[in-house]
Parts: sequence; structure tokens; C-alpha cells
Amino acid sequence: MTPRTQARLALRPMLPTDVPDLAEIFRASIEELTADDYTEAQQGAWASAAHDENEFGQRLAGELTLVATYGGAAVGFAALADNKKIDMLYVHPAAAGQGAGALLCDALEKLAAGRGTTELTVDASDSARGFFEKRGFVARTRNTLSVAGEWLANTTMSKTLPSQRGTLQ
Repeated sequence: MTPRTQARLALRPMLPTDVPDLAEIFRASIEELTADDYTEAQQGAWASAAHDENEFGQRLAGELTLVATYGGAAVGFAALADNKKIDMLYVHPAAAGQGAGALLCDALEKLAAGRGTTELTVDASDSARGFFEKRGFVARTRNTLSVAGEWLANTTMSKTLPSQRGTLQ
């Protein structure tokens, strides 16, 4: 009997060839996971950020973007902007609740702390706010922004990171 290889979650840096899959994860996540908090029109406006995949890919490439994979397939991604803000964190609805979001967030927190960041922020959607609260993020500011002609609300949240001074060589 031979041992079976168990598929498991893994992380890797984003590759340019990932952009179409990440755009699809972005759109599917918004469409299927935010319906309780946002209208269809708001969801459509929000998802429109990935309509131009070249522009979407450039945005992700301009930040530290990690991809969560399961069995080699992308199931989520997260982007760290300026080493101090989680700009995006999206998980495909089929993988929601299975640890990909936590794995991505853990990695960004460790990377930011290891690079000297003492406080990490995120503009959390109403749908994601509970996820970040469970991770120790605290609400700071309620925001309303216009996206593609629709008003969307989110909350700026922050988390103090443990000092990593002297741990990186």
C-alpha cells in the first residue's frame, strides 16, 4: 500500500499568469459572499475593479501579493500595500471557511511585522469585518466611498503587531 498525498493549503507569490484566476476569485467572492451586506448594484460596482484584467494585475503586481493554493489551484489571494495595509484579501466561495483567508492574513501579518511595521490596517467590507475582529483588528473609522457610481461602506480597522525587532537577520 502506498501513502496518499493529501492536498493541503499552501502559499506562494503571485505570478503574472495568475491574474485571470485571481480576477475570477475576486468577482466570485464579491458576488457570492457579500449579498447579505451589499445590493446587487453595489456588488457589480465593486467587482468592476477586475473588469480590466491588465489594470487589476498591475495593481496586484505593485503590492506584495500572495496566492493561497489547494492542490496547486489558486483558491484565494491577499495583497499588502506599503507594508502596512491589507489592500485585498479574497477567497473563492468554494474555499470559504476552510482556512485560506486565515493563512493569507497570518502571512501578511508576519511579513509586515518582520519588516518593522507596528500597526497593520485594513478597510474591511461589512461582510469581512467579523473575520478581522476575530483576528484582533479594532474598528477605527467608518467609511463611505463612491465606486463606479455606487456608494459602498466599509470600516478602517487596525491591529498592533508584535515587535519583531532583531528576529530577522
